Amino acid sequence: MSESTSNSISNLQDALRADEFPEVDLALRRGRHIDRDDTAWYGFLIDAQSLLEEFYARYGCDLVQRADGYFFLLPTGDRLRKKHLSTGAMLVGQALALLYLDPATAGLGGLVTKDQLLAQLDGVVGTDALIRSFNPKRRRYDERVAQETVRKKVAVEVRRLAGFGFVELVADGQIRLRPALLRFAEPVRGLADPAEALAKLVASGEIQLTEEPTMDSEDSDESSEHGSTADVRELVVDSDGENSEDAPETSEEVQDNDE
Repeated sequence: MSESTSNSISNLQDALRADEFPEVDLALRRGRHIDRDDTAWYGFLIDAQSLLEEFYARYGCDLVQRADGYFFLLPTGDRLRKKHLSTGAMLVGQALALLYLDPATAGLGGLVTKDQLLAQLDGVVGTDALIRSFNPKRRRYDERVAQETVRKKVAVEVRRLAGFGFVELVADGQIRLRPALLRFAEPVRGLADPAEALAKLVASGEIQLTEEPTMDSEDSDESSEHGSTADVRELVVDSDGENSEDAPETSEEVQDNDE
Protein backbone atom coordinates (compact mmCIF):
# COMPACT_ATOMS: atom_id res chain seq x y z
CA MET A 1 0.00 0.00 0.00
CA SER A 2 1.33 3.39 -0.92
CA GLU A 3 2.12 6.00 1.69
CA SER A 4 -0.68 8.22 0.38
CA THR A 5 -3.21 5.41 0.74
CA SER A 6 -1.96 4.62 4.24
CA ASN A 7 -2.25 8.23 5.30
CA SER A 8 -5.82 8.37 4.00
CA ILE A 9 -7.04 5.83 6.57
CA SER A 10 -7.73 7.92 9.63
CA ASN A 11 -11.10 6.51 10.72
CA LEU A 12 -13.31 3.46 10.26
CA GLN A 13 -15.22 5.02 7.38
CA ASP A 14 -11.95 5.44 5.49
CA ALA A 15 -11.08 1.78 6.12
CA LEU A 16 -14.46 0.51 4.91
CA ARG A 17 -14.24 2.66 1.78
CA ALA A 18 -10.75 1.42 0.89
CA ASP A 19 -10.50 -0.58 -2.34
CA GLU A 20 -9.00 -3.54 -0.49
CA PHE A 21 -11.69 -3.82 2.18
CA PRO A 22 -14.40 -5.89 0.41
CA GLU A 23 -12.07 -8.69 -0.68
CA VAL A 24 -10.11 -8.67 2.57
CA ASP A 25 -13.31 -8.78 4.60
CA LEU A 26 -14.75 -11.70 2.63
CA ALA A 27 -11.45 -13.59 2.80
CA LEU A 28 -11.16 -13.20 6.57
CA ARG A 29 -14.77 -14.27 7.15
CA ARG A 30 -14.15 -17.41 5.10
CA GLY A 31 -11.28 -18.39 7.37
CA ARG A 32 -8.51 -17.14 5.08
CA HIS A 33 -5.15 -16.29 6.62
CA ILE A 34 -3.51 -13.20 5.13
CA ASP A 35 0.28 -12.95 5.21
CA ARG A 36 3.03 -10.79 3.76
CA ASP A 37 2.81 -12.54 0.39
CA ASP A 38 -0.66 -10.99 0.07
CA THR A 39 1.11 -7.67 -0.32
CA ALA A 40 -1.79 -5.24 -0.78
CA TRP A 41 -4.14 -7.02 1.62
CA TYR A 42 -1.50 -7.35 4.32
CA GLY A 43 -0.47 -3.71 3.97
CA PHE A 44 -4.10 -2.63 4.26
CA LEU A 45 -4.56 -4.66 7.46
CA ILE A 46 -1.40 -3.18 8.96
CA ASP A 47 -2.63 0.34 8.22
CA ALA A 48 -6.22 -0.22 9.39
CA GLN A 49 -5.58 -2.77 12.14
CA SER A 50 -6.74 -0.79 15.18
CA LEU A 51 -9.88 0.39 13.40
CA LEU A 52 -10.79 -3.07 12.11
CA GLU A 53 -10.18 -4.68 15.50
CA GLU A 54 -13.08 -2.64 16.87
CA PHE A 55 -15.16 -3.35 13.77
CA TYR A 56 -14.81 -7.14 14.00
CA ALA A 57 -15.30 -7.14 17.76
CA ARG A 58 -18.93 -6.19 17.05
CA TYR A 59 -19.29 -9.50 15.20
CA GLY A 60 -17.80 -11.48 18.08
CA CYS A 61 -14.37 -11.90 16.48
CA ASP A 62 -10.81 -10.86 17.21
CA LEU A 63 -8.66 -9.69 14.33
CA VAL A 64 -5.43 -11.43 15.28
CA GLN A 65 -1.96 -10.55 14.03
CA ARG A 66 0.75 -13.10 14.76
CA ALA A 67 4.43 -12.20 15.00
CA ASP A 68 5.06 -14.86 12.34
CA GLY A 69 3.55 -12.42 9.86
CA TYR A 70 -0.11 -13.17 9.22
CA PHE A 71 -3.63 -12.08 10.17
CA PHE A 72 -6.80 -14.11 10.76
CA LEU A 73 -10.17 -13.81 12.49
CA LEU A 74 -10.65 -15.69 15.74
CA PRO A 75 -14.26 -16.06 16.95
CA THR A 76 -15.02 -15.12 20.52
CA GLY A 77 -18.78 -15.51 20.25
CA ASP A 78 -21.35 -17.38 18.19
CA ARG A 79 -22.53 -14.74 15.72
CA LEU A 80 -20.50 -16.21 12.86
CA ARG A 81 -21.10 -19.85 11.95
CA LYS A 82 -18.30 -22.23 12.90
CA LYS A 83 -17.46 -25.77 11.86
CA HIS A 84 -14.60 -28.15 12.46
CA LEU A 85 -11.62 -28.79 10.27
CA SER A 86 -11.76 -32.47 9.35
CA THR A 87 -9.51 -35.01 11.04
CA GLY A 88 -7.73 -35.56 7.73
CA ALA A 89 -7.13 -31.86 7.22
CA MET A 90 -5.74 -31.54 10.75
CA LEU A 91 -3.33 -34.39 10.10
CA VAL A 92 -2.19 -32.93 6.77
CA GLY A 93 -1.83 -29.48 8.32
CA GLN A 94 0.34 -30.84 11.11
CA ALA A 95 2.58 -32.66 8.63
CA LEU A 96 2.92 -29.49 6.57
CA ALA A 97 3.80 -27.57 9.73
CA LEU A 98 6.60 -30.06 10.40
CA LEU A 99 7.91 -29.50 6.88
CA TYR A 100 7.68 -25.74 7.40
CA LEU A 101 9.79 -26.05 10.56
CA ASP A 102 12.41 -28.15 8.75
CA PRO A 103 15.46 -25.96 7.92
CA ALA A 104 15.91 -27.91 4.68
CA THR A 105 12.55 -26.63 3.45
CA ALA A 106 13.62 -23.03 3.96
CA GLY A 107 16.63 -23.73 1.75
CA LEU A 108 14.22 -24.73 -1.02
CA GLY A 109 12.23 -21.51 -0.81
CA GLY A 110 9.49 -23.10 1.26
CA LEU A 111 8.54 -25.46 -1.56
CA VAL A 112 7.69 -29.14 -1.07
CA THR A 113 6.17 -31.82 -3.27
CA LYS A 114 3.14 -33.96 -2.59
CA ASP A 115 5.46 -36.98 -2.37
CA GLN A 116 7.46 -35.23 0.38
CA LEU A 117 4.23 -34.54 2.24
CA LEU A 118 3.14 -38.18 1.96
CA ALA A 119 6.58 -39.33 3.11
CA GLN A 120 6.34 -36.97 6.11
CA LEU A 121 2.90 -38.33 7.02
CA ASP A 122 4.05 -41.92 6.63
CA GLY A 123 7.22 -41.32 8.62
CA VAL A 124 5.50 -39.67 11.57
CA VAL A 125 2.21 -41.56 11.74
CA GLY A 126 3.12 -44.90 10.20
CA THR A 127 1.67 -46.54 7.09
CA ASP A 128 -1.10 -48.51 8.78
CA ALA A 129 -2.29 -45.65 10.99
CA LEU A 130 -2.17 -43.27 8.02
CA ILE A 131 -4.31 -45.58 5.89
CA ARG A 132 -6.83 -46.02 8.66
CA SER A 133 -6.98 -42.27 9.27
CA PHE A 134 -8.25 -41.77 5.73
CA ASN A 135 -10.25 -45.01 5.57
CA PRO A 136 -11.92 -44.93 9.01
CA LYS A 137 -14.97 -47.00 8.08
CA ARG A 138 -13.11 -49.96 6.65
CA ARG A 139 -11.82 -52.75 8.85
CA ARG A 140 -10.30 -54.60 5.93
CA TYR A 141 -8.70 -53.03 2.93
CA ASP A 142 -6.51 -53.72 -0.07
CA GLU A 143 -3.26 -51.89 0.70
CA ARG A 144 -2.68 -50.70 -2.87
CA VAL A 145 -6.19 -49.31 -3.18
CA ALA A 146 -6.03 -47.82 0.32
CA GLN A 147 -2.76 -46.02 -0.39
CA GLU A 148 -4.22 -44.55 -3.57
CA THR A 149 -7.22 -43.40 -1.53
CA VAL A 150 -4.82 -41.72 0.92
CA ARG A 151 -3.08 -39.91 -1.96
CA LYS A 152 -6.38 -38.61 -3.33
CA LYS A 153 -7.74 -37.50 0.04
CA VAL A 154 -4.47 -35.84 1.03
CA ALA A 155 -4.61 -33.92 -2.27
CA VAL A 156 -8.17 -32.80 -1.44
CA GLU A 157 -7.08 -31.58 1.99
CA VAL A 158 -4.10 -29.71 0.55
CA ARG A 159 -6.43 -27.86 -1.84
CA ARG A 160 -8.72 -27.12 1.06
CA LEU A 161 -5.87 -25.78 3.20
CA ALA A 162 -4.77 -23.64 0.26
CA GLY A 163 -8.20 -22.02 0.32
CA PHE A 164 -7.52 -20.95 3.89
CA GLY A 165 -4.11 -19.48 3.09
CA PHE A 166 -2.04 -22.17 4.84
CA VAL A 167 -0.31 -23.18 1.61
CA GLU A 168 -0.17 -22.12 -2.03
CA LEU A 169 -0.39 -24.53 -4.96
CA VAL A 170 2.23 -23.74 -7.58
CA ALA A 171 3.44 -25.21 -10.86
CA ASP A 172 4.48 -28.85 -11.29
CA GLY A 173 2.39 -30.02 -8.35
CA GLN A 174 4.55 -28.27 -5.78
CA ILE A 175 3.25 -26.73 -2.57
CA ARG A 176 4.54 -23.45 -1.17
CA LEU A 177 4.31 -23.45 2.62
CA ARG A 178 3.01 -20.26 4.23
CA PRO A 179 3.54 -18.85 7.75
CA ALA A 180 -0.02 -19.58 8.91
CA LEU A 181 0.92 -23.28 9.11
CA LEU A 182 2.49 -22.40 12.45
CA ARG A 183 -1.03 -22.34 13.89
CA PHE A 184 -0.84 -26.13 13.76
CA ALA A 185 2.28 -25.94 15.95
CA GLU A 186 0.67 -23.81 18.67
CA PRO A 187 0.78 -26.60 21.31
CA VAL A 188 4.59 -26.75 21.07
CA ARG A 189 5.34 -23.05 20.53
CA GLY A 190 8.23 -21.89 22.71
CA LEU A 191 9.77 -25.34 23.24
CA ALA A 192 13.45 -25.86 22.54
CA ASP A 193 12.74 -28.17 19.59
CA PRO A 194 9.16 -27.53 18.44
CA ALA A 195 9.49 -29.75 15.36
CA GLU A 196 10.48 -32.79 17.40
CA ALA A 197 7.79 -32.10 20.00
CA LEU A 198 5.13 -31.69 17.31
CA ALA A 199 6.20 -34.91 15.60
CA LYS A 200 5.82 -36.82 18.88
CA LEU A 201 2.36 -35.37 19.48
CA VAL A 202 1.20 -36.20 15.98
CA ALA A 203 2.60 -39.72 16.16
CA SER A 204 0.87 -40.36 19.47
CA GLY A 205 -2.42 -38.91 18.28
CA GLU A 206 -2.45 -36.53 21.24
CA ILE A 207 -2.29 -33.19 19.44
CA GLN A 208 -5.26 -30.88 19.91
CA LEU A 209 -5.72 -27.22 19.17
CA THR A 210 -7.94 -25.62 21.76
CA GLU A 211 -8.00 -21.85 21.20
CA GLU A 212 -11.80 -22.05 21.02
CA PRO A 213 -14.20 -24.57 22.62
CA THR A 214 -15.66 -27.20 20.31
CA MET A 215 -19.20 -26.53 19.18
CA ASP A 216 -21.75 -29.32 19.05
CA SER A 217 -23.16 -30.45 15.72
CA GLU A 218 -26.45 -28.64 16.15
CA ASP A 219 -24.72 -25.30 16.62
CA SER A 220 -22.32 -26.05 13.79
CA ASP A 221 -25.13 -26.41 11.28
CA GLU A 222 -26.76 -23.08 12.01
CA SER A 223 -26.52 -20.52 9.23
CA SER A 224 -25.55 -16.90 9.69
CA GLU A 225 -26.33 -13.85 7.65
CA HIS A 226 -22.94 -12.43 8.56
CA GLY A 227 -20.83 -15.20 7.00
CA SER A 228 -18.47 -17.64 8.67
CA THR A 229 -15.09 -17.84 10.31
CA ALA A 230 -13.24 -19.99 12.82
CA ASP A 231 -10.08 -20.89 14.64
CA VAL A 232 -7.84 -23.58 13.22
CA ARG A 233 -10.03 -26.40 14.58
CA GLU A 234 -13.17 -24.71 13.34
CA LEU A 235 -12.38 -23.61 9.81
CA VAL A 236 -15.72 -23.07 8.26
CA VAL A 237 -16.12 -22.35 4.60
CA ASP A 238 -14.68 -24.67 1.98
CA SER A 239 -13.67 -21.83 -0.32
CA ASP A 240 -12.49 -24.00 -3.20
CA GLY A 241 -15.96 -25.48 -3.64
CA GLU A 242 -15.11 -29.14 -3.09
CA ASN A 243 -18.18 -31.32 -2.76
CA SER A 244 -18.74 -33.81 0.00
CA GLU A 245 -17.92 -36.80 -2.23
CA ASP A 246 -14.28 -35.69 -2.27
CA ALA A 247 -13.99 -35.03 1.44
CA PRO A 248 -12.63 -37.35 4.14
CA GLU A 249 -15.19 -39.66 5.70
CA THR A 250 -15.12 -38.32 9.24
CA SER A 251 -17.63 -37.04 11.73
CA GLU A 252 -15.93 -33.63 11.65
CA GLU A 253 -16.58 -32.93 7.96
CA VAL A 254 -15.98 -29.48 6.56
CA GLN A 255 -19.08 -28.69 4.53
CA ASP A 256 -19.66 -26.32 1.65
CA ASN A 257 -21.89 -23.28 2.10
CA ASP A 258 -24.50 -24.53 -0.35
CA GLU A 259 -24.87 -28.02 1.06
